[in-house]
Amino acid sequence: MSTATLDPIVSEFETAEQEAEYTNWVQAELRRRRDDTRPPVPHDEVVRRMEERMAHWRQRGVIA
Repeated sequence: MSTATLDPIVSEFETAEQEAEYTNWVQAELRRRRDDTRPPVPHDEVVRRMEERMAHWRQRGVIA
């Protein structure tokens, strides 16, 4: 396993291991989402739900 530092102009990762770990995570997430059989939630519904949650959090003083 190499610990060589990557050039920040070429890569946002400090090491090749970090890059590989992130790439593996992204690929696993894509597989998980592709295999998800639940129906998609329309954008307007997601926005409505988040506005409802944020209003609740504001009432509780969690966010300003």
